[in-house]
Amino acid sequence: MLLDNKQIAIIGGGPGGLTLARLLQLKGANVKVYERDVNAGVRVQGATLDLHFESGLKVIEAAGLMDVFKETYRPGADKGRVVDSHGNIIYDEHTDELSNDDFDDVNFRPEIDRGPLRDILLNSLDPNTVVWDSQFKSMSLVNNLWQLEFKNGATATADIVIGADGANSKIRPFVTPLQPFYAGTVILQGNIPNSEITAPNMHQLLKGGKVYTHTNGKFLHVSAKGDGSIDFYISSQVNENWLQNSGIDFSDREQLLSWFKNEFLGWGNVWLELIENTDLPLLLRPQYCMPLDQTWDAQPNLTLLGDAAHIMPPSGEGVNLAMLDALELSECLTSAEYKDIQAAISAYEKPMQARGIEEAKTSLDGVEWMHTEAANEKLIQLFNQTE
Repeated sequence: MLLDNKQIAIIGGGPGGLTLARLLQLKGANVKVYERDVNAGVRVQGATLDLHFESGLKVIEAAGLMDVFKETYRPGADKGRVVDSHGNIIYDEHTDELSNDDFDDVNFRPEIDRGPLRDILLNSLDPNTVVWDSQFKSMSLVNNLWQLEFKNGATATADIVIGADGANSKIRPFVTPLQPFYAGTVILQGNIPNSEITAPNMHQLLKGGKVYTHTNGKFLHVSAKGDGSIDFYISSQVNENWLQNSGIDFSDREQLLSWFKNEFLGWGNVWLELIENTDLPLLLRPQYCMPLDQTWDAQPNLTLLGDAAHIMPPSGEGVNLAMLDALELSECLTSAEYKDIQAAISAYEKPMQARGIEEAKTSLDGVEWMHTEAANEKLIQLFNQTE
C-alpha cells in the first residue's frame, strides 16, 4: 500500500478530518489528527446537520458507523416550517404525520447535531489519534518530511499533511495562492439554551424541527437541537466591511436589540425572543467563496478537503461534501491503482475540485434568491419538489 510506513497528519478535527482518520485507520494507515481545541468538550458545536444519501450517509456506511448513527440521529428534526415575518405558518411539513425514516430512500436526509456526530467519529478512532491543543502555527519541508509547529510549542513530523481546517484554513496557502472572494452576505449566529423556558413561543413554533423565513430581503433560519437549545442564523446582504463600519457592538445586548428592532421593524415578537435570550457574543460570519475557476497542481505529500478546499456560503451540502472528500481521498491513497502518492492525490483532487465548483455556483445562486421578496415562495416550491 502507498501508505505503508507513512505518517499522516490531518490538520483539523471537524467532521471531514475525523472521517478521513476513521477511514484510513480501517485500512491500517498511521494517522494523527491535530486539533486546536483543548479537548472535545471545550467548544459548543453548531446546529443540526442533514446527511444525504449520496454523500454523508454513504460515508457513514463505508466507515462502519451506520448502526450507531441510527441510534443517535434525531427523527423528526428534518421537518420544517416556512413562516412569515409575524411567525404565521405558510408551509408546514409537520402536517405529514408519516415519518420518513427509510435509510434506503434517496430523499431521506436524517438530522444529527454536530456534537453527537463528532462524538461518533471520535469514539470510532484508535486511542490518542487526536492530539488536542494543537493549533497550527507553521510547517516546512525538510528531507521530504513535513516539520509541523504548533502554537503551544509542540512539534511533529509527517510524510503527508492533509488540511481539514475549515474556511480559514492555514494549510490552504501551502497548496494554492488563490484567495476566496466575499460572497455578499454576513451571517449572525446565536444559541439559546433551554428554549422551552427562555424562548417558549419559538420553541413551540419549531416543534423540534426547523423554521425558515425569507421576508423583505432578509433570511432567518432557526433549528431545534437535541440538548434543548435552539440555534438561529440571520443572513443579510451587506458590504464586506459592514461589521467593522456598523458601529454596533454585537456582544452588547442593548445595542443588539436596538439594531434588531430597527432592522426588523414590524416583525412579530417571536423573533425578538431570539435576541432577548441568546447567549452573547453572537458568532459573526462574513461569507466567502472559492474562485469558480480554481485549480492547482497536485503535490506529492499535501492536499485539502472540505471547506479548506472549497469554501462557499452555506448550501446544505458543506459537511456532506467534506465527508465525501474524505471517502474519496481515503480510497485513492489506499488504492493499488496509482504509482505514487502524488498520482493518488491528483486522482482525488480533480473530481473534488469540479464537484466543489458546481456546488459553489449553486450556493451563490441560493444567496441571491434567498434574499429576494419571493424567497418564501421559492423555498416552498423546493420543498414540494422533494416530496
